[in-house]
Amino acid sequence: MISRRHFVAGMSGAGALAAGLGPKAAQAQTVDLLKIFIPAAPGGGWDQTGRSIEAVLRATGAVNGVQITNVPGAGGAVGLPQFLNNWRGQGNSLMVAGMVMVGSLIANKSPLKITQTVPIARLTGEFLALAVPAASPFKDAKDFVAALKADPTKVPVAGGSAGGSDHIMLGMIAKAAGVPAARVSYVAFSGGGPAMAALLGAQVAAGVSGYGEFAEQVKAGKLRVLAISADKRQDGIDAPTLKEQGIDVELFNWRGVFAPPGVSDADRAAMVAMISKMATTPQWAEVCKQRDWTQITLAGDAYRTFLDAEVTRIEGILKDLGLA
Repeated sequence: MISRRHFVAGMSGAGALAAGLGPKAAQAQTVDLLKIFIPAAPGGGWDQTGRSIEAVLRATGAVNGVQITNVPGAGGAVGLPQFLNNWRGQGNSLMVAGMVMVGSLIANKSPLKITQTVPIARLTGEFLALAVPAASPFKDAKDFVAALKADPTKVPVAGGSAGGSDHIMLGMIAKAAGVPAARVSYVAFSGGGPAMAALLGAQVAAGVSGYGEFAEQVKAGKLRVLAISADKRQDGIDAPTLKEQGIDVELFNWRGVFAPPGVSDADRAAMVAMISKMATTPQWAEVCKQRDWTQITLAGDAYRTFLDAEVTRIEGILKDLGLA
């Protein structure tokens, strides 16, 4: 999907976060009420991101109040129409979304695209993890792949909505193993909470998500991570990469924030300034450290350029995997 080198290249514009937005972008004003729209159920990565943004903006005095709305379903395909139509022109509003929504909209053949929003800033990225219940017979990713090769229909894997990063990663693993992606048994959930419950209850053989969503249960000894989709081992994560185990897959999930269509240039600039400033605070750095998120800040026009290219790229990958 997207490797660290792609993000390093994309981050070259991060030093000019508000470029082209005028002088108002250089100063962020306190927002009386910030409305955050999360097109997913509580507990997942988008929800964690939205609530982390709330906590940091409150702590730094950038906002006086925050109102969060969760609208789950189909990797954001249910919530996006509401955000585009009902939240139009509301300059104090942000939606949290990312690569998952890009893929989900394509996989669900939605007439809508994430590019119909107003991109504000890309904030974080994280490698994905392949996890199993502690008592699973799979000792490593090689065991998992062997089971896929034997009969992929007998290896149900839990993750986020169809076409999202979790689904894409499973498809990439299958493709690398010579298993038709269309034959994998992917069990889609609208939020991280239900997916985690299915995994902990051994209702599925494995689960795919950002490592941060598994970390607590891994520490508690209830889950084991078979592999991560990084380009190399990560500090603090006791798990090998997929590539180490002979599975040629590397994937990086990203998340960001978007304003609704119809906002004024001044409101857009103010949001870019506020979120860009937030991303430089020690409070945000601490949140990212705790949740194993990598900061990949890219804002304003540079983020819009990245997003346009990302939609085209993901569409091509999903078609290759038979998911679109």
